[in-house]
Amino acid sequence: MTKLIRIFLLSFLGLTVGWLPAAAQVKPSGNTAGNQTLVERGRYIVENVAMCELCHTPRDEHGNPDKGRWLQGGPAQLRPSYPSPYWALVEPKIGGGPPGTDADFIKLLTTGISRTGSPPNPPMPPFRMTRADAEAVLAYLKSLPH
Repeated sequence: MTKLIRIFLLSFLGLTVGWLPAAAQVKPSGNTAGNQTLVERGRYIVENVAMCELCHTPRDEHGNPDKGRWLQGGPAQLRPSYPSPYWALVEPKIGGGPPGTDADFIKLLTTGISRTGSPPNPPMPPFRMTRADAEAVLAYLKSLPH
């Protein structure tokens, strides 16, 4: 095999492998399988990254998240270390669909600005998610029972 052919083949292989990650990032279509993937991605973000259940899921008598009221809001589980007039005392229900419009919720997760025009009250962090992640979170929350 000549040197030129080897260079051509290695270049072709490099370009082919380089295109694979881009092809894997294609947005899901409007079909059911694509929506299921979006919901699963949202579930992963909510449960393993943002850990929304820490605040938005009521606790049972042993302090464990009440799976029967998953992300249904209730009294704030976290308390400030010093008095704060802005600390949220009640966490909103987000399972089944968060408060406000879809656009409000996407704005909250992508910019850290709530529908009131200000950052959310602590302990809610001002997230800066990508739009795709925020849409996945919204899809997951809407897939839950009201």
